[in-house]
Amino acid sequence: MKYLGRLARQDPLFAYLREAIFPQLLSEKPIHHVRVFQFPASNEVFLYEESHSRQKVIGKFFQRPGKDPQHAWDRAWNEWQNLHFLRQIGLNPSHFQIPRALGIARQINSVVIEEYCPGQSLSTILNQYLATQQADLLYARLTDLAWFLAKLHNHTAGPGKVQFNEQFTYFDKIMARLQRRQRISDAQLRETYHYREHWQHDSSMWSDQDVLIHGDATPSNFLFANPRKIIAIDLERMKRADRAYDLGMIAGEIHHHFLRNTHHAAQAEPFIGHFLWEYSTHFPDRQAAFAAITRRVPFYMGMTLLRIARNSWLDWRYSQALVHAALSVLRR
Repeated sequence: MKYLGRLARQDPLFAYLREAIFPQLLSEKPIHHVRVFQFPASNEVFLYEESHSRQKVIGKFFQRPGKDPQHAWDRAWNEWQNLHFLRQIGLNPSHFQIPRALGIARQINSVVIEEYCPGQSLSTILNQYLATQQADLLYARLTDLAWFLAKLHNHTAGPGKVQFNEQFTYFDKIMARLQRRQRISDAQLRETYHYREHWQHDSSMWSDQDVLIHGDATPSNFLFANPRKIIAIDLERMKRADRAYDLGMIAGEIHHHFLRNTHHAAQAEPFIGHFLWEYSTHFPDRQAAFAAITRRVPFYMGMTLLRIARNSWLDWRYSQALVHAALSVLRR
């Protein structure tokens, strides 16, 4: 993290932290100074540390310059509500941790203040594996993540069936972004939609109960703390959908991580398979669950690879590798 200095006392956030946030965490002594740290590669998430007690909180700002204030507030409110909901349903507090929501302020750039929960991200653990080639820790953390997602999904399974076509709006947005940035050819675009039509007519994509999903299951949004505790963050995109959405996103992100860093995406397959197999242990018939999940995961995995390919910080050549990988996955 990058140290940015002390929060100015005239900043409205200082008064909000002093009067509404830190009193929830500190029972003595007034707040005099607050240090500010910026998380890597983020312009909207900051850590605030009270200088005397060293008590820390996270501030996540949803309002960005030039963006719709109402949309920002809606996203902030989603995060706020989802943090409260996941803490209310309990899951297993000895192994799972959801940050405590401490405050929300529309007038301060739609900020949500949350409990600081330190941990090692799945991204960091993937990088450690690439550096050391020691797989035990990565396998263990993928087991933990599978456990968390299975608990979340199974605990919130509803009576309704998955409405698979509800994902097409987001799919179309991804494709439009790829087109605008000239990262997909017309032929590839037609091929992608041809494959999507086949998935749309696959009855298995509509067969499962809908569940509450994380909705942004990237490696940076899951932290791990010893002993074997998992912390889920960035919950603004939670929604009801197919459980395979979260699983396919994790699979796609792991595939991308190996493809980008080793140029051999096949090295990701044992870890993806382990993750999906461990997820399947949380069902009465493990084999049947694994078969059903692995039938549906490729669509969401392919969509994730296309989602990553649209990012402007990736060079064009690598974005093409991702598009080719996505088409291969969607082709089945």
